[in-house]
Amino acid sequence: MRLAHIRLPSLTYYAHASNIQDRYAAALLAAKAHQGRVQRPDATIITAEFHPVYTCGRRERNTVSASQEEHLRCNGEADFHEAMRGGQTTFHGPGQLVAYPIIDLKQHGLNPRSYVCLLEETLIKTCARYGIKGFRTENPGVWTSQDHKIAALGVHLRRNVTSHGIGLNVNTDLKWFKRIVACGLEGKFATSMQEQGILGLTVDEVRSVFVEEFAHALKIDESYEPAEKDTMF
Repeated sequence: MRLAHIRLPSLTYYAHASNIQDRYAAALLAAKAHQGRVQRPDATIITAEFHPVYTCGRRERNTVSASQEEHLRCNGEADFHEAMRGGQTTFHGPGQLVAYPIIDLKQHGLNPRSYVCLLEETLIKTCARYGIKGFRTENPGVWTSQDHKIAALGVHLRRNVTSHGIGLNVNTDLKWFKRIVACGLEGKFATSMQEQGILGLTVDEVRSVFVEEFAHALKIDESYEPAEKDTMF
């Protein structure tokens, strides 16, 4: 098995990435439903860097008031979307790596908890490649101190097929996080690789490292980038 890396170029709108994610997840679910009569897609990871957008998790769906949504849209500077992932309201935008793995957990001998741990470990190893010590706390995500979070997690599972994933702050403008209580954690703050002293990094550079570490964690020997025609359904 190989890991197909769908690299969305430049800045991407959340809705566009979400639609691509939904198509890949649906294809994997369809293959499972046909019990081997349909060729199962490769494990897939979609990486992107979004235009500014706030998203809320499934626990907050239909609870965000019109005035709250207007505040988050910031006079048209950001979008707002409800998502099916776990977790609460967070920000995605320029300078942040977003990665959406689409895999069948059972195919890789994983359960929901071990999958979250795998994502966290992949983030920790990615940060370590740049000399940043990341770790887990009692709160989800990866942290550089008890109060500073460098990466957020929010996943969705349907019949053990994953979607959504992680957001790792590379050189994100952290002002965006001041408009929310990020992930519902009072008194906690966002940080970035840049704020941790690693200057000059781009999302494109870090995404390659993250995908490499993710492939290793899944015990997949290689990843590849499909031709554009292969990403369409």
